[in-house]
Amino acid sequence: MSGGAHPAVPAGATIGFLGGGQLGRMTAMAARTLGYDVRVLDPEKDCPARGVSSHTITAAWSDAAAAAELAQGCAAVTLEIEQIPRPSLEAVARTAPLHPGVDAVFTVQERARQKQWLERHHFPLGAFRVVTDAAGAEAAVAALGPSIVKAAMGGYDGRGQVRVKTAAEGRAAFEQLKAPVCVVEAFLDLHTEISVLVARRADGTSVAYPPSRNHHTQGVLTWAVTPSGVSAEMADRAESLALRIAEALGIVGLLAVEMFILGDGQLLVNELAPRPHNTYHHSERAHPTSQFEQLVRAVCHLPLGSTEIVRPAAIHNLLGDLWDGGAPDVTKALAIPGVRVHLYGKKEARPGRKMGHLSADGDTPEQALERVCAAYDALTR
Repeated sequence: MSGGAHPAVPAGATIGFLGGGQLGRMTAMAARTLGYDVRVLDPEKDCPARGVSSHTITAAWSDAAAAAELAQGCAAVTLEIEQIPRPSLEAVARTAPLHPGVDAVFTVQERARQKQWLERHHFPLGAFRVVTDAAGAEAAVAALGPSIVKAAMGGYDGRGQVRVKTAAEGRAAFEQLKAPVCVVEAFLDLHTEISVLVARRADGTSVAYPPSRNHHTQGVLTWAVTPSGVSAEMADRAESLALRIAEALGIVGLLAVEMFILGDGQLLVNELAPRPHNTYHHSERAHPTSQFEQLVRAVCHLPLGSTEIVRPAAIHNLLGDLWDGGAPDVTKALAIPGVRVHLYGKKEARPGRKMGHLSADGDTPEQALERVCAAYDALTR
């Protein structure tokens, strides 16, 4: 038991999940392992976490009454998706402890609000502008040069954003996105993309996972590997930065901090996510404590687990495109040493939809990445 104002949530208690997608499913499985019961709220009737949950409420994120119903009888409520309207978050928080809290989620869930919060707190960012009309987007691109125009609310995995080179394209992108607020971000001289995951308890105790090196294709994560290969000095800088952001936000639970390392060695924050993160799915293979178990530990006031790397590991996403013509033959991937297949149980495969991932370990990060990429290639043949 943890002492003081935050006693540990005992085994047998119920944890509520706002979100029953793959992140909710994998965290719920970790909660079950630790002896907790699970309740889930999700808009999809057949969400991936339904099979792990004792009770699933099917309702829109905007349904505050349903959110309050979820919280009834829960010792803690956490989330796997941040874009939940504030009234629903507040309805939960009035009934049960919500981790992360309302203000932290509200700050992070909208890109403009998140960027402006980071800027006010003097965390390092690339050049950006917040715009509310097409003329503003045109002027922003004229000032910043080639940029990415992103809808401030919603949109992820490459959706809700347009790459532009000219001011006229900036205007057209704003009109195309049809969002009331957009963020225009200047292109950067990227050397490496990394992320750092922080776990933090209500008493302020926190730990950081070593950086993950990540590769994206059209805005969607393709693979991630740890150790990242960055210098020890850069890893220390990145972990310190992520820990400071989590403390400033007052996070209880997890915070993933996506970062850019530029060609000149600058370290900049890209985006934040107050939940488990795709770039740390390899934590199940590389660390004594997976990100999913760590989230349960954090929100239930349990001792945080070790984040040391005990074995290099990598993951590769499986998108719905692979299901064109039927489910892929996973035996081809499983034939490669060190490879595991993780499928999310989604009923409908669509191009770009995350249906699962492959993971692999190895004696070196290069071997782990080589194995997981080979397994992916085997599925495409």
